[in-house]
Amino acid sequence: MDRISSTTLLPDTFVGARDDITGHFMIIWDQMKAPLIVPLLRIALFLCLLMSVMLFVERVYMSIVIVLVKIFGNKPEERYKWEPLKDDLELGNSVYPTVLIQIPMFNEREVYQLSIGAACSLSWPSDRIIIQVLDDSTDPIVKNMVEMECQRWASKGINIKYEIRDNRTGYKAGALKQGLKHNYVKHCDYVAIFDADFQPEPDFLRRTIPFLVHNPELALVQARWKFVNADECLMTRMQEMSLDYHFTVEQEVGSATHAFFGFNGTAGVWRIAAIDEAGGWKDRTTVEDMDLAVRASLKGWKFLYLGTLMVKNELPSTFKAFRYQQHRWSCGPANLFRKMFSEIVRNKKVSFWKKVYVIYSFFMVRKITAHIVTFVFYCIVLPATVLVPEVEVPKWGSVYIPAIITVLNAAGTPRSLHLLVFWTLFENVMSLHRSKATLIGLLEAGRVNEWVVTDKLGDALKLKSAVKAFKRPRFRIGERIHLMELGMGAYLFFVGCYDLAFGKNHYFVYLFAQAVTFFIVGFGYVGTFVPPS
Repeated sequence: MDRISSTTLLPDTFVGARDDITGHFMIIWDQMKAPLIVPLLRIALFLCLLMSVMLFVERVYMSIVIVLVKIFGNKPEERYKWEPLKDDLELGNSVYPTVLIQIPMFNEREVYQLSIGAACSLSWPSDRIIIQVLDDSTDPIVKNMVEMECQRWASKGINIKYEIRDNRTGYKAGALKQGLKHNYVKHCDYVAIFDADFQPEPDFLRRTIPFLVHNPELALVQARWKFVNADECLMTRMQEMSLDYHFTVEQEVGSATHAFFGFNGTAGVWRIAAIDEAGGWKDRTTVEDMDLAVRASLKGWKFLYLGTLMVKNELPSTFKAFRYQQHRWSCGPANLFRKMFSEIVRNKKVSFWKKVYVIYSFFMVRKITAHIVTFVFYCIVLPATVLVPEVEVPKWGSVYIPAIITVLNAAGTPRSLHLLVFWTLFENVMSLHRSKATLIGLLEAGRVNEWVVTDKLGDALKLKSAVKAFKRPRFRIGERIHLMELGMGAYLFFVGCYDLAFGKNHYFVYLFAQAVTFFIVGFGYVGTFVPPS
């Protein structure tokens, strides 16, 4: 009998064990697939296709409205009365209403001078404007710097108030609410709000206030954001594409059709009487701006969006800051919808169609469905059909509708159309966080009220850009490694390999591209790529 060596026996044992485990797994998979996996996947596919159709119809509808607005030239000055406020020799500056400027801040070391300087440079009679800096900073050095800046402008004759609180109750909403309680605010008719990185042009009030003065039904005039650091890296360029669609399409459609849209929290002017009638600022969600806008709209007030009036501001330039911001922007609306659904339905002051618009278009499609279907369909269900070929995705659902939605979304930033593929893949990655935050908001789970102030760099952006090519980023596991993204990347890469080897759906190009994007984000390199011009 031949002698059997241990070197031969050991590999055979492992090979046998491996084949045994694989065989058991395949048996279990085959037994589960037909009665359980296939029906569940078909249900998930049906729901995803339904949500895709909802999103598709909404995007097409808004595109048609925008085209009609452009063709017929339905400008704000034509929908509402607008006349410039002029000096009067007899009445003096009394023809100008008194305006309050609120600038909420929290440890804004890099940008406090920009916003305060821009607010103090607004073209408006000095005795008819009050600059109110609401400083919730916890850093004593920053607080001292902000206070000294306010004193410097006060010495130049600017009516500027430096206000602080003993605590940060309510965060931004709490600061704005407290700011309106001061006695000197009683003489103000309107309040303009600017976050710490926003820099309005000197003519901002002269272009917005006349709408409110001549149209007593208007509660809010909202300006558009202009991003000063959009070209810093590929991530900021992707943000610009998403936000440009929001401003050029979503806000414009809401203003033109129902005189309602979500207040962006900054770069807008409110009628103080409308804020009071709506119940003031509330801190029950992380979107206090949208909360106020919905309540004011339910009282019958109208809103106006001025797309031609732009206010410079800054985009988050680190993935950590961007991720926290997106969590707040996704969780807050879902949580607000949960809290206000019955109130909207029972409201008697607005029309039935406006309630349908607010509930269906504004909340359900744009704030909930859009996030969930992007992640669940394109990152989970569609790849899963590769492993379960019994479930087939119709071409209209996997190709035509997504392609049209993507092109319509990107139309707001024509200069970045060549980045369309990168933007689509990055948006799919971010849908992981947005859908998670949306579910947290709907269910009021653990992080529902998490508020993290978005880091701003201000003038430090110039220095950052100058040294970026020479400075190697420090490797920190907690900041650079994102396990959820890496896990999704591994899943998509595995499915892509399976599709390339055995599949029939031929999605492997998309799967590999999406997997690579998840890996890039997961390893923390998303902010290091500079986009092509």
